Amino acid sequence: MYPESNKIKDLVDQAKNILIIQPDNPDGDSLGSSLGLEQIFYKLNKQTLMICGVELPNYLHYIEGWDRVQQELTNSFDLSIIVDTSSSSLIENLTKRVTHQQLASKPLIIIDHHQTDPTIDFATTRLNIPQASASAEVIYELAKQLKWDITLSGKKSLAAAILSDSLGLTTNSVSARTVHIIGEMVEGGVSLAELENARRDTMRKSPEIVHYKGSLLQRIEYYDDNRIAILTIPWSEIEKYSPLYNPAILALDDMRLTTNTLIAVVLKIYPNNKVTGKIRTNFNTPIADKLAETFNGGGHQYASGFKILNSSPIDQIKKQIINRSMELYNATL
Repeated sequence: MYPESNKIKDLVDQAKNILIIQPDNPDGDSLGSSLGLEQIFYKLNKQTLMICGVELPNYLHYIEGWDRVQQELTNSFDLSIIVDTSSSSLIENLTKRVTHQQLASKPLIIIDHHQTDPTIDFATTRLNIPQASASAEVIYELAKQLKWDITLSGKKSLAAAILSDSLGLTTNSVSARTVHIIGEMVEGGVSLAELENARRDTMRKSPEIVHYKGSLLQRIEYYDDNRIAILTIPWSEIEKYSPLYNPAILALDDMRLTTNTLIAVVLKIYPNNKVTGKIRTNFNTPIADKLAETFNGGGHQYASGFKILNSSPIDQIKKQIINRSMELYNATL
């Protein structure tokens, strides 16, 4: 039993309207975790509202129920739950709609699995299990401990979340229990083939996007004997192509598959000197979270991100990435 389980149960029991919040960098785990909680609370006769500070990217639309996530707070709440982050920098867009004061005035639960230190300091309770493969795995175990029923739709969402964050059960965070959980969901009616086919359908690309991907791959910069791969995407391309496909996702896997590459970083340059970074590292280079922390970001050992407001020149950021990356992976040798 998680030490926080009974406190979470008491908070949920006392609530009627629950706000479920995703970070500003939504992914399969944050979306699937939100939808899983929504379905759990449906069985508990709770009213829920799922909210995210940004529009969900198209590649997540394979997870059924994505269109129920809103960007605006449309009704009052008496409990909020933040899933898949403990970082205040990853709810900045959200707080343009729901202020810290509003969140802090009501009970707040954080459910997470990242190893980085929390910077949201006004939570009532925080359930963080770094050993879990995904926040959805934590939610599934919590539901079992508290004997909360999960609908088939909820199980599908949680399964999609775990498979997404674990890259199909292939990351180091996958334990025997993770595999057993997926097995239990399959026994409960979840079809992994159905989930995978839906995911692949959303990955189909238009000829325009395929050609754009080619131009991205040509711009990848390699450093330190190809160990570090960096790609920079300007605002003009973000504005043009993001509605069609996430430019970073187009290139990251190819960057990681380059011979000798340990670390792949995609930098997006936004107006007003804002820069975001998406980091992926290869097997046996578990340093993505530490690299992200250099820029006050965080995440997993193999997949992390950061956001810089009022950033330095992009060449200076690249130099910091290169120097810090070399320090980190040389320390693992």
